[in-house]
Amino acid sequence: MSRKNYVFTSESVSEGHPDKVSDRISDEIVDLYFHNSTVAGMSPWDVRIAAETLTTTGKVVIAGETRGVNVTHDEIEAVARTAIKDIGYEQDGFHHETADIDIFLHDQSAHVAQGVDAGEGLHTEEGAGDQGIMFGYACSDTDDFMPAPVYYSHKILERLACERKQGNASQLGPDSKSQITIRYENGKPVQITSIVLSTQHLDADMNSNDVTELVRPHILDVLPDGWVTEQTVWHINPTGKFVIGGPDGDTGLTGRKIIVDTYGGMAPHGGGAFSGKDPTKVDRSAAYAMRYLAKNIVAAGFAPWVEIQVSYAIGVAQPQSIYVNVDDANRVTGEQIEAAIRRVMDLTPRGIRKHLDLNKPIYARTAAYGHFGRQPDNEGGFSWEKTDLVDELKAALKA
Repeated sequence: MSRKNYVFTSESVSEGHPDKVSDRISDEIVDLYFHNSTVAGMSPWDVRIAAETLTTTGKVVIAGETRGVNVTHDEIEAVARTAIKDIGYEQDGFHHETADIDIFLHDQSAHVAQGVDAGEGLHTEEGAGDQGIMFGYACSDTDDFMPAPVYYSHKILERLACERKQGNASQLGPDSKSQITIRYENGKPVQITSIVLSTQHLDADMNSNDVTELVRPHILDVLPDGWVTEQTVWHINPTGKFVIGGPDGDTGLTGRKIIVDTYGGMAPHGGGAFSGKDPTKVDRSAAYAMRYLAKNIVAAGFAPWVEIQVSYAIGVAQPQSIYVNVDDANRVTGEQIEAAIRRVMDLTPRGIRKHLDLNKPIYARTAAYGHFGRQPDNEGGFSWEKTDLVDELKAALKA
């Protein structure tokens, strides 16, 4: 964003949204393959998985390509049912115990594998799992270096899910969507002009006013002081009742919420989804790497916001291009940052997987509430959110 005064809107969807149920199941399968292959003694570097999930009334369909130790259909079905139960679906139209689950996973194409595996295909290095472009972005809106509209859209739904599961808002169902509009002055977020929330409720007698009374305190609690004013417009369940939700109300597909997963539209998106893919797929791993670099650049104080694009060719290790965009008035230029990036991180697919330690079962936790702006955990999840590259970037920009 180069304008200083504007309003901007982003949305989020909950873990119970049909597309997010599909994302969660696909990522549980990625984790299952990494876990089982490691336990069996197979190198996690050799695991390949691309799993797509469709969810609808009483039905789950899983399809895709894999490589790893034998993972049975019973194991895949079990992790899918466990995920649905954890999300909270025990409805007649979609229930973790009764949903019919079809599984159509097969071996990865040998022609794709030869381009990715080191020492095979036309190139000797481990190549990218596909062609494509990926973007990373960071800004100083929040302490987690995320755009405020999408960040707080996520936080609202995270809070409501937590309260629902703890029994403090048991009237709510798993499916919900939020949308926040924020006014910026001099490039800084200062006021929420509109809050939109549609949330499933299990009590059919509840109306919009009842839902508003239940959720409003939780929403206010996660938003910054002073951002909600008397002028803020609220729309809570504006269509009225919302009892039928989740895959029973709308079909879900893996990878259909890529803007929710990233920056809420504040930055470009290359078009490739994340969920269901192992990190040889640069759609996922390179997007994580670009976020990691962008966050460290802003954390180092080189720019109030930065946008990075990278591109790859299938089977080729080195990026085809790197482009850094900063404000024209920024004291450090995009060209200088591009040169520094190449000094501090190996951006081959193997280099990214090694640097961020991505060959682990860490993906199911990314499936809802954004892949970015999260806290790194002790098991290696969200490693791309660390700011441990700041000193190296400072040294590289002095070189």
